[in-house]
Amino acid sequence: MSTSQSTTSSTVRSRSAPAARRRRNRGARHGGWGFAFFAPFLVVFVVGVAAPLGYAAYLSLFQDRLIGGTVFVGLENYRRALGDELFRAGLWRVLLFLLVQVPVMLGLALLAALAVDSGRLRRPGLFRIGVFVPYAVPAVVASLMWGYLYGDRFGLAGQIGDFFGTRLPDLLGPDWMLASIGNVVTWQYTGYNMLILYAALRTVPTELYEAAALDGAGEFRKAWSIKLPAVRPALVLATVFSIIGTFQLFNEPNVMQSLAPNVVSTSYTPNMYAYNLAFNGQQFNYSAAVAVVLGGVTAVIAYAVQLRSMRKGQGA
Repeated sequence: MSTSQSTTSSTVRSRSAPAARRRRNRGARHGGWGFAFFAPFLVVFVVGVAAPLGYAAYLSLFQDRLIGGTVFVGLENYRRALGDELFRAGLWRVLLFLLVQVPVMLGLALLAALAVDSGRLRRPGLFRIGVFVPYAVPAVVASLMWGYLYGDRFGLAGQIGDFFGTRLPDLLGPDWMLASIGNVVTWQYTGYNMLILYAALRTVPTELYEAAALDGAGEFRKAWSIKLPAVRPALVLATVFSIIGTFQLFNEPNVMQSLAPNVVSTSYTPNMYAYNLAFNGQQFNYSAAVAVVLGGVTAVIAYAVQLRSMRKGQGA
């Protein structure tokens, strides 16, 4: 009996061995094809992202000196950046911008997406295009256009003040400049975020709305209980994109600087500061350190927002 069982098991093993080898070969072939499809992205990521980041980190460890040339200084540039008043002032400025402008922009985008999805607009396609069109305007052109509208002596704001015989607040002055830049960014990117949120709303099954209507839920209840939970992942994505864009703020203040040079300095935002250090001050190593610190702050805040949203979603 035991001889028969051992014979049977050895036969099964002998038959299963080729099958196992075929499965391994098939898996290896599939793995090769998978790597072939992944390779283009990997090459672009290494060349376009990883290599520049690595080179910036490498540059930040050196200094150019009049005596001795380029010398290795370790973390000295980072210590200098963390104690730099100009860098910290610009960083606090964009943090304030983030806390005020991003919620306003995303709130408007959410309202627009809910309005389009409600089906109560007469021409939803025209409304959607009208809100999205500003995103197609280049940031430099938008900043120039709004900058001249803001002018109290040469723009629309000045003409309105002259018409009513009064003087409007100087929208290019130090008290209003950040809000003016925030208006330009909000005008540009509300439509872009609206499309992200509207696409998320379109994935909600219509059966949920029908069931809610049978239970007597009104439009507000549907939006609160069905639409807002469904749009939460897209809202988190739009928030992360907006955080990254806020810390990269450059075009709008850089254009406004030509209209109000006494208000917008070369260190108005951290991105402008790093740019001017490198290309106007020839301080490439210190500029690289500032850029690395800025990237680290951006990554930490974006990750914290995403992590908090994930925990909140799991708790819900």
